[in-house]
Amino acid sequence: MLGLALPVLAEESLTMLVGYTDWWLAGHFLAGAEYKAAMGLMSYVLWLLPSLFAAVAIGATALIAKFVGAGDREAARRVTNQAMLLGSAFTIVVLATVLLGSRSLVQVMQLEGRAAELAVRYIWILTPVIPAIMLEQIGVACLRGAGDTVSGFLAKSIVNVVNVVVSTLLVIGPGNIPNLGWEGLAIGTACGHGLGGLLVLVLLVRGRAGLRLEFAGMRPDPELIRRLWRIGMPGGVDVLAVLCCHFVYLAIINGLGVEAAAAHGLGVQIEALAYLPCYAFHVAAATMTGQLLGAGDPHRAARSAIEACFVGGAMLTAAALVFYFAGAWLAGFFTGDIHDPTAIAAGKLLKIVAFSTPPLAIVMVLTGALRGAGDTRWPLVATFIGLIAVRLPLACLFAWESFQVPWLGITVTGLGLGVAGAWWAMVIDVVLRSILLVFRFWQGSWKAMTE
Repeated sequence: MLGLALPVLAEESLTMLVGYTDWWLAGHFLAGAEYKAAMGLMSYVLWLLPSLFAAVAIGATALIAKFVGAGDREAARRVTNQAMLLGSAFTIVVLATVLLGSRSLVQVMQLEGRAAELAVRYIWILTPVIPAIMLEQIGVACLRGAGDTVSGFLAKSIVNVVNVVVSTLLVIGPGNIPNLGWEGLAIGTACGHGLGGLLVLVLLVRGRAGLRLEFAGMRPDPELIRRLWRIGMPGGVDVLAVLCCHFVYLAIINGLGVEAAAAHGLGVQIEALAYLPCYAFHVAAATMTGQLLGAGDPHRAARSAIEACFVGGAMLTAAALVFYFAGAWLAGFFTGDIHDPTAIAAGKLLKIVAFSTPPLAIVMVLTGALRGAGDTRWPLVATFIGLIAVRLPLACLFAWESFQVPWLGITVTGLGLGVAGAWWAMVIDVVLRSILLVFRFWQGSWKAMTE
């Protein structure tokens, strides 16, 4: 379990460092709440773009893990090629959607004025490397299913090093290097993802972990594509539902003003510390569960998920203590001043999220275990209940002074707690989803999933 999780932990740490570098540079060299508000939205966009390929990635990981567990490497190679074919088709759709809808997205998210223009410029600079982001997401997912979690770490190392160097140089502009400011942040991120995706492509073309990308293998195989889609589609819908709800959630907070948006964006970026062990053990649980079920050992598959929950939960409990007692200091590090209004507000939000951090480990790890087993529908149900039925209505009720219920014309009086109220709604949602996923795991039907 640790052999699978630790490289992913290192990989995700580097991914987080990309966002942290951008936030630190924006906080120290780009003055104004508009930059922080735009960075808050860009954090979500950088989460959105890889997640658009989640359906293919989840299906590829689950199928490859089962084939590898059953000793059928040739079938695993076929899945890899078909996953890349399907991902390429998705890329065309994503590119067209981003090119046509980026400005509309920023408007829907209720960013206005200069912050909105900054966000649109960042998205346009990032658009040309969307194919490379697809290669990172799906290629690394295939390799993880085969048990190789080191290649993803190598790719993210490239992304991080290039982003840190290029962004820093273009924002600060030492010597004869041009000072591009905000555009420099976007260019650094784009360069990093471009080279990271290229590395994954080279590894798969040359052959890695028994997988190889071949042009002949990318001829459409309708049956295999159908199996990929049948497994991955519920998981992909789950990920996109989470994203859509988070974007609505962000719009609720952005409606409170630029200062609230800035504090939320910084708080979310720091809270990403908790996602690192979560996602690392999510991947480990998915790979081990799939491979052990493929090998016909459901007992060890269950044990691997339980142990991942214990270890991930212990790490997130430590993170919760850091958020509660040192959140304000962490926020001040990014803004350059612990007395900065954005840092003070973000520190208060981190005290709130500390209460949901340990349950988050259960949500993430058990979601990975169930997806690895091919049970992608139950996490989707938990997502819809927790996010749509609980988080979004409670965020409106807790954050706003009043709001109107769509289509019913009813005005509801809220608590008016501001961005803090929205974060308490998030805590309730995460706790509820952890209970639902524990119930599904102990019920045990996932052990008999075929596809």
